[in-house]
Amino acid sequence: AVGDGTLLAEMARLLEAAEQQKGRYVALADRVARLYAPVVHLAALLTFLGWWLLAGIAWQPALLIAVSVLIITCPCALALAVPAVQVIATGRLMRSGVLVKSGTALERLARAEMVVFDKTGTLTEGRPALTEGEAIDGDAFRLAASLATTSRHPLARALVRAAETAGLRPLAVGGAREVPGYGIALATPDGEIRLGSRSFCGIPEDEEAATAAADAGSGPELWLAQPPLPPVRFAFADALRADAAAVIAALEAHDYDVVLMSGDRAAAVDAVADALAIDDRRARLTPADKVEHLRALAEHDRLTLMVGDGLNDAPALAAAYVSMSPSTAVDLSQTTADLVFQGARLRPVIDALAIARRAAVLVRQNLALALLYNVITVPLAIAGLVTPLIAAIAMSSSSLLVMFNALRLNRGLRSWMSSSI
Repeated sequence: AVGDGTLLAEMARLLEAAEQQKGRYVALADRVARLYAPVVHLAALLTFLGWWLLAGIAWQPALLIAVSVLIITCPCALALAVPAVQVIATGRLMRSGVLVKSGTALERLARAEMVVFDKTGTLTEGRPALTEGEAIDGDAFRLAASLATTSRHPLARALVRAAETAGLRPLAVGGAREVPGYGIALATPDGEIRLGSRSFCGIPEDEEAATAAADAGSGPELWLAQPPLPPVRFAFADALRADAAAVIAALEAHDYDVVLMSGDRAAAVDAVADALAIDDRRARLTPADKVEHLRALAEHDRLTLMVGDGLNDAPALAAAYVSMSPSTAVDLSQTTADLVFQGARLRPVIDALAIARRAAVLVRQNLALALLYNVITVPLAIAGLVTPLIAAIAMSSSSLLVMFNALRLNRGLRSWMSSSI
């Protein structure tokens, strides 16, 4: 692709669209600001006319009172109420290794009530290792690794690493196509060669039953189907992220519903779900299945945070109410996600939720403080009890109050974030 058709150009358009998005509170402040200016100027004019014409004082003192009204109603506190919190929250998340990509992400994250995790590369480290590779035929091994070079899926990359370690240099493959959530296919004169899941490679049920004993308790797998040769199985072991169990426990302790959705087979999904004490688990899901499940949850007013990393997770990340992706994810998933976190740990998910919740509270507090300031000071200014100097001090003080309240975001989160994570 060239020009506007490249992935880079598409990413630029997505980022530009995200930057132009306005949060709910920012939009509310903008609507208030449109009415604020004419109302304030009208109030100052009526104050001037009231003191000059009705109270009978000279126009100079009446004008000073009107100026005091204009100064004290300067909307600095209102203008800073939301951006101050968002800037501090974004900075706090950056220090925690989380990049916020959407202007509305923090607000949506604060309202999320269910966390949906992908398995491979999200709850697991995403660095699976091939097991029993020495028992696999060298030609089949090389062919599978060659197909795997066309994909960034964690299992595909692990297969390429294992082949290189075994001294089997993968060959360049042209014409291979990746089917997200299924595998890789290559059309040849002898038939289509496939590398991927059992269903994608057409593994019969009787063969699946024949390998059930070997599958028990194993990790993820790939199959190579090369007509007319028998299929070849590649088994992998993928360790859980070090803090995955602690993060899941912390989420459930704070009343989040946790769901595991994966395209892997039931045995591998159950093994991870049991290790992490996740009751709601769903296996053998295609990308369309994940999207459909998230839409069904949305129809029941369930606000979901989707955390995933694979190419097959990109549609689900887009369909979720808010989404996160690790920095090791494929480019499309990182582009689609609202937030991207770094590191080998899952702790940033907890950090992001905690900071978003706290930020939402502080935004509401700031808006209330700005409103309270106007309710108290504007009548005093109209009554002539405030000089322009005092009005300027009061206005500046309200802005400082809003800023200091926003800075409280840097404190008071330890009770939410378990120190054991």
